[in-house]
Amino acid sequence: MGPPIFLMLKPLSMKPTKFLFEISQEDSGRFRLEGELSFVSVLAAMKKTAGYFASPVDKMVFDLAGITKADSAGLALLLEWLRLAGQSGIDLHYVNLPGQLLAMAHVAGVDDILIID
Repeated sequence: MGPPIFLMLKPLSMKPTKFLFEISQEDSGRFRLEGELSFVSVLAAMKKTAGYFASPVDKMVFDLAGITKADSAGLALLLEWLRLAGQSGIDLHYVNLPGQLLAMAHVAGVDDILIID
């Protein structure tokens, strides 16, 4: 008879799960985004930022220098953030957009809608 099965199994890895999307405040109204803006992360990104547009600021800046991957869902999220900011009277600017987001915005014809510094 062989060894019990539980002795033959390798232990599960205890590595921390890599984040898909993170946002942190650098200054008043300025935020740094990191990770992905993609189909797998936009829901989490929307949840993390939902309350941001209720803040009493006139201008917000989202710095996307830390975005490593983006797709059309990420572009849609940028447009949704712009809509939410407009409803709250906030002037939303994007800086350091990755080339792939700029290209998608241009192809979709929305690059003139996004305020890109």
